Amino acid sequence: MGKIIAIANQKGGVGKTTTSVNLAASLGALEKKVLLIDADPQANASSGLGIDVETIEIGSYQLIEHSADAKDAILASNAPNVDVIPAHIDLVAIEIELVDKEEREYMLKKAITSLKSDYDYILIDCAPSLGLLTLNALTAADSVIIPIQCEYFALEGLGKLLNTIKSVQKIHNETLDIEGMLLTMFDSRLRLSNQVVEEVQKHFSEMVFDTIIQRNVRLGEAPSYGESIINYDVSSKGAVNYLNLAKELIKKNES
Repeated sequence: MGKIIAIANQKGGVGKTTTSVNLAASLGALEKKVLLIDADPQANASSGLGIDVETIEIGSYQLIEHSADAKDAILASNAPNVDVIPAHIDLVAIEIELVDKEEREYMLKKAITSLKSDYDYILIDCAPSLGLLTLNALTAADSVIIPIQCEYFALEGLGKLLNTIKSVQKIHNETLDIEGMLLTMFDSRLRLSNQVVEEVQKHFSEMVFDTIIQRNVRLGEAPSYGESIINYDVSSKGAVNYLNLAKELIKKNES
């Protein structure tokens, strides 16, 4: 049975999509079968794995709306062993459309439960908000990875996210677990980066991944070529970091 992991933080620009794409590709490179669900209307995770979002007819919008079967929404990506359920800008409308639906928080869960036996890992790239889309992802997930950038406002908003996770555990998904907090955009030359790492590790010790994602130019370039860092430059620091994260995740879940 596969594990469903949401990658969530309501702050934008913390490395959610970068993590979703490159963790998926790294797990695929380590011969795990992976499905990446793009639940962000910006659709960057879809284009980051070489999918032309303009041509999408069935994606996460139809999936959450239950107007199409999950299996019909799956596309092969350009990363080995990685499939994608892409997003489209239409997804913006879903929050309004779901408002008066019954069990609206469970729409994604109902749509993807049947896929768990087909994959080792199902990753959900969440939108940078705590709206209904993210709520659907957290309700469907077994666990959540929280990317935290090593910058000044890193811990701001984290309390809010942890409260949201607590209320999801209480009301919609009592088995939701925090897979770990992932420190991203780390620059060892900056005192601030080092301070943020210390702060986060001090407050959340066991919950923080050992792997830290360093700032890396190649990591920033890869999406413009529609490729993961593994395809784009496997010898780069960014690729090494994400492969280490994938190994850490596998060890934690499969040892």
